Amino acid sequence: MTRQLILAINPGSTSTKVGLFDGADEILSRTVRHEADVTGLSLPEQLPHREREVRDLLAETGIAGEDLSAIVGRGGLLAPMTSGTYAVNPLMREDLASGRFGMHASNLGGLLAYKLGELFQVPNFIVDPVVVDELGPLARATGMPEINRRSIFHALNQKAVAKRFAAENGSDYKQLNLIIAHLGGGITVGAHAKGAVIDVNNGLDGDGPLAPERAGSIPVGQVVELCYSTRYKESEMKQKIVGRGGLFAHLGTFDAIEIEQRMADGDEQAALLYETMAYRVAQEIAKHGATLRGDVDAILLTGGIAYSTWLTEQISARVGYLAPVHIYPGEDELKALAEGALRAIRHEEAVREYEGDTHGTRI
Repeated sequence: MTRQLILAINPGSTSTKVGLFDGADEILSRTVRHEADVTGLSLPEQLPHREREVRDLLAETGIAGEDLSAIVGRGGLLAPMTSGTYAVNPLMREDLASGRFGMHASNLGGLLAYKLGELFQVPNFIVDPVVVDELGPLARATGMPEINRRSIFHALNQKAVAKRFAAENGSDYKQLNLIIAHLGGGITVGAHAKGAVIDVNNGLDGDGPLAPERAGSIPVGQVVELCYSTRYKESEMKQKIVGRGGLFAHLGTFDAIEIEQRMADGDEQAALLYETMAYRVAQEIAKHGATLRGDVDAILLTGGIAYSTWLTEQISARVGYLAPVHIYPGEDELKALAEGALRAIRHEEAVREYEGDTHGTRI
């Protein structure tokens, strides 16, 4: 059988994770750490440096770039879009490079895939960026006309885990109703109805359960009082919501392993807050029982802190009445990217075209 070699690229703020796959099987996974003189540049200025380092890594493997079947990068901040695998077209490159919808290291994923794809003359894609938006109108509306709910969540991992679960159980993702909780530094819980995430909390906007580094949903009136108290700058308030909120704000650490050790050592505050997080995650899952009208095939727990047996047992004990609970710990983003590219080149899914902002949306 002809090899289907896929290069997957996941840029972070100070490093770039690179994976080489033969079909869905990983051949190589490496983290390329960048020097301060590179990470100190603007993201567009970092592009040629990161491209060179990925090329150098590929050369070390002895595999010619021309032998690749596809190159896939992590999708960045773009206009809201339907889930799927997207070709990196000119409009996407423009929106990623300009930061029109926000500048984030993941914006470099599509740009790197395109640059290397052009160099080696192979197809280049992104898969399921965080801005995947399949919300229904009931999920979008709020009690304030000026504000609509937006879909920003761990789309790549949630979609990949959903499809793995379906394949393992001889089913099709588009035939299942699932509730999936991604448990990481941020927590998002999505209601997947026959292949579409019809409702999910916005993991970047103070919505949903408290998480290791995020405040989650909190009483808005008290937030308004804090905003006008002159105690905090706007940037500080945003950090209290995302980055330095949640467990970190109370306990001074994001580390779930450390928190569980503190619990074992008798730290009552750590125990209370960690159990509160499990309680709120369970509530978020349970509310989607209503979203899906009680027709739930399975509940899937995934993400880095799904490795915690204590946490997943606490959640499962509260939501097991809804549907069977399955654990998929970790977030193998490189594999998820490769799987998306593989579905495209095998024509198992149609390659989508990015159309940009068709509704004047700002994320």
